[in-house]
Amino acid sequence: MMNQAPNVNPFLCFNGPIQFDRMRADFVRPALEQLLMEAERELESIVGDDAQSTFESVIGAMENATSRLEDSLGWVSHLVNLIDDRQFRDVYNEMQPRVAEFFSGIPHRQNLWDALSNLSGIAGSHRLTEEQQRSLDSTTENFKRQGAALDAAAKIKLTKIDLALATETNRFTENVVYAADQFELLVTDESRLAGLPESEIEAARTSAERKNKEGWRFTLQGPSYLAAMTYLEDSGLRETLYRAYNSRATDTPYDNTERMATILNLRAEKAQMLGYGDVADLYLENRMVKSGQSAQDFVDGLIQRTRPSADREHTELMAFAAKEFGVQSMEAWDLSFYAEKQRRQEFGFDEEVLRPYLGLTSVLDGLYDLLKRLYGVTIEQLPEQPTWHPDVTAYSLNGEAGQPIGIFYLDLFPREGKRGGAWMQPLRLGDSGQAEPHVGVVCCNFSKPIGAQPALLRHRELETLFHEFGHLMHHLLTQVSVRGLAGCNVAWDFVELPSQIMENWCWEKEGLNLVARHYETGLPIPDALFEKLINARNFRTATGMMRQLSFGAVDLALHRVYDPGTDGSVVEFSSKVASDFFPIPLPSDYAQIASFRHLFGGPIAYAAGYYSYKWAEVLEADAFSRFKNEGLFSASVGDAFRRTILSKGNSKDPMVLYTDFMGRHPDPDALFERAGLA
Repeated sequence: MMNQAPNVNPFLCFNGPIQFDRMRADFVRPALEQLLMEAERELESIVGDDAQSTFESVIGAMENATSRLEDSLGWVSHLVNLIDDRQFRDVYNEMQPRVAEFFSGIPHRQNLWDALSNLSGIAGSHRLTEEQQRSLDSTTENFKRQGAALDAAAKIKLTKIDLALATETNRFTENVVYAADQFELLVTDESRLAGLPESEIEAARTSAERKNKEGWRFTLQGPSYLAAMTYLEDSGLRETLYRAYNSRATDTPYDNTERMATILNLRAEKAQMLGYGDVADLYLENRMVKSGQSAQDFVDGLIQRTRPSADREHTELMAFAAKEFGVQSMEAWDLSFYAEKQRRQEFGFDEEVLRPYLGLTSVLDGLYDLLKRLYGVTIEQLPEQPTWHPDVTAYSLNGEAGQPIGIFYLDLFPREGKRGGAWMQPLRLGDSGQAEPHVGVVCCNFSKPIGAQPALLRHRELETLFHEFGHLMHHLLTQVSVRGLAGCNVAWDFVELPSQIMENWCWEKEGLNLVARHYETGLPIPDALFEKLINARNFRTATGMMRQLSFGAVDLALHRVYDPGTDGSVVEFSSKVASDFFPIPLPSDYAQIASFRHLFGGPIAYAAGYYSYKWAEVLEADAFSRFKNEGLFSASVGDAFRRTILSKGNSKDPMVLYTDFMGRHPDPDALFERAGLA
């Protein structure tokens, strides 16, 4: 095969701006094939029994061998999530098994295992730095967890399992995207839109117009679906949307029901081969929680503390609905609707009244100001930076002296072919000398501007944006020289601390004053409206917490106790576990699990790890108390958080990093006190 040059193939360009505007499907295969051969050659050249081995000649060489392939593959998978190009997805699916086989086979290479063992034996004489020793220990343990100590036949079998997992989980994600894209609900009778805010009516009309259709169009994309479920008076429309949303990817040609069982079986087989009791013990051994039983105990403890309050909240909701609307029973698609009515009456708070103060431009300006105050960084737009869509903008994150630290992109609006939800994805880890800055992207699905009206966020979308910027800062502000320990490459139950702590500023008056300005008058949020927001903050908090705990409980049950021989289908089993957390019966066709990308969207993903969201809430609620006590915008506290958490990646044990910042272990009571459940 003739090698391609970077000026020909943008997936081979690793210096300067990432050439997203030149990336096409026909470049993917030749780039990945070339990078696979280069990585293969470099890994084979690492000597396993060299008495002169150093950290750089073993770990450094291993990281250098795969770094270009990892970057290029990351760009490909990034675009697969964001562009409506079936050819791009097809070539990615074609190449993914080869790439997955290559990476899963790395721990099975005898020369690498010998090199690690040899370096471990002589490491003491080399006086490794703390980072290097942690990297060596971590890499060695990861090799063991991937079967490095197995015999040749077992390694081959394990590679086949990893390859199948990569294929099945990729198809799972594709099915969720395609299933959501093919659904639409077209309403032609305007009277059925009663209750929907004018901004959402206009958004639905614009959506239909873009499809050259009459009426008002609703989809399963977040802004459309959530608004309909919260405000539409028409219960029939709410039911249609609810059933469609919670049964995504359960019908041909995008059916995930059997695929989930396949994924679970593959994970269980892998855990058994490696000598673990279950999947949870395999995946959680190197995380803060350490074992599946500890994760189960953590979730069960939160459930026990939360359930009484959640039961009380539902009793209050039913009493309200009966008194005000004569409602004696509810269906699943009624809960959000009547809860919003109850919130408005009890607190006088209407989220739609707040939205004009949360124009996207004002929000971003305020967010950038907050980051400057906390971490001493400034942000400027890069209008010439290549992007993958006209909606995307690029920015430079600069240090106090104006030096570029990182580059990031914002892709904030929904479109067909784009994955739903919100996420941050690293696109490049710069070198320790910052010759090439770190690069990342924040992706969301906010309502687009309509005419002269800018994009207006809901408060929960403001939280989402702050959350993803927390991940972004964790990536861009890393100062760890070892690639495998840098940025967000931390224990999965620690990775949400930097993101979730950022959400707290969305609930502080001083924080909101930074971001909130009425898009027409420029005035800040009135004190009375802010008081209503704060008073309503803990409305049905226990219900929301139980919902999150239900996901964690289902996750652990699937990966610790589920037996397809006795427990029925994955959908049946998951719905049975989830039903214990819902105050009313779930519909017979409820199959939310079939679109749950957190659990099935990758070979590991959040499998056995969904508890980590609540784990991180315990950490961040406690950690934020230091900002509350010493100053919300305290530069010294912000600098401490940057030095001890954001910049450190996985260079130390996460509990050590936490205690470096707080001076003590986390106090779980902080979460319940904030939620009004203490």
